[in-house]
Amino acid sequence: MRNHHHHSVSSFYQTGRWIDLNILLSVIIILIIISPGRVDGLDHSNNWAVLICTSRFWYRSVKRLGIPDSNIILMLADDMACNPRNMFPGTVYSNADRKLDLYGDQIEVDYRGDEVSVENFIRLLTGRVAEGTPRSKRLMTDERSNVLVYMTGHGGEEFLKFQDSEEISAFDLADAFQTMWAKNRYNQLLFMIDTCQANTMLTKFYSPNIIATGSSAKGENSYSHHADSDIGVAVVDRFSHFVLSYLENMNKTSQLTMQDFVNSYSYEECHSTPEARTDLMERPLREILMTDFFGGVSTVEVSDSTLRLKIEEEEKKMDPQGEGQRMRRL
Repeated sequence: MRNHHHHSVSSFYQTGRWIDLNILLSVIIILIIISPGRVDGLDHSNNWAVLICTSRFWYRSVKRLGIPDSNIILMLADDMACNPRNMFPGTVYSNADRKLDLYGDQIEVDYRGDEVSVENFIRLLTGRVAEGTPRSKRLMTDERSNVLVYMTGHGGEEFLKFQDSEEISAFDLADAFQTMWAKNRYNQLLFMIDTCQANTMLTKFYSPNIIATGSSAKGENSYSHHADSDIGVAVVDRFSHFVLSYLENMNKTSQLTMQDFVNSYSYEECHSTPEARTDLMERPLREILMTDFFGGVSTVEVSDSTLRLKIEEEEKKMDPQGEGQRMRRL
């Protein structure tokens, strides 16, 4: 292909005049290179994930299903993999049998430690980051982006703690999502939260096209699933454990719907009452594929256009001394 390209350009140069090229311009927007999920016309062309606090488990899942690091914002307040108490440095497991390292070889943490704050999180969502902020710390979404926001940590009625020193409220989240909608920063948004009284964080949302789900009702705790006796801590919460187990049975071409997903919730498994809020979403959950949020999307836009190239001027810019012309005459 490379040699063919040079041959074509060379033949253009030899004409020495304006050339009208009636070509089919394929503008390929590929933010996620995998088998496409369902695309509703031109409304949905890319997927993003924002994973907060201890959501490294979700990082592996959404990446496995096709969302690349460039479209995943991972915020980790604590570096568990390098914590001195971790007997297995550089690794994080979601199960005591330690069969699956969730960090793997290529984990990219975008915000860590003190960077994981309420202010930075809201700035990230709303696009009000400081000038000079690198692309890896920006949520580069638009009106055709489906966004997954997953949060887990310590919380209570209508709040979630950040760093055990500050809190984000249900009102803060609701207003941030409304700002995103007003600024055309999402097409559809899936919000998930795993914390005590998590469902109270869903009550204040008022923006269109949001699906929201939490792990526990008001007055309920969100429990851990099991502990690893070697390191002496619980390795995963019950809600996250069973949801991630569900995702492990998915692949990039899965036809499972969001209704199937919500139907999988179980009080017996979670020891709490997971709920989903769907009144802000126009489409029923049975018509929304899981891969619309958890998988990747590639969209091709095709337009007919005429491309005009002034070859002589371009050639002079590239060869101001005319060496190319002299070589051709020889």
